Amino acid sequence: MFVILATKPTQDGCKGFRFNFLGKKGIYRKRSLINRYGKSQGDCMTGYHFGKRSLYVEQAAPKRKLCHFAG
Repeated sequence: MFVILATKPTQDGCKGFRFNFLGKKGIYRKRSLINRYGKSQGDCMTGYHFGKRSLYVEQAAPKRKLCHFAG
């Protein structure tokens, strides 16, 4: 069976979810206190920040792998 979108809750109890969409893994979260704007880049994910909402998407060629993430 082919799943296009799989979601699971975050592991740290934040408001948001983890997702696996067409092979791309990521996290969407809503912050409660901090406003962030712009783009950030880590070892395996790129973050896009829009005020209290952030979207993190796995890079095409990450420096390290993610473990079992979102189904």
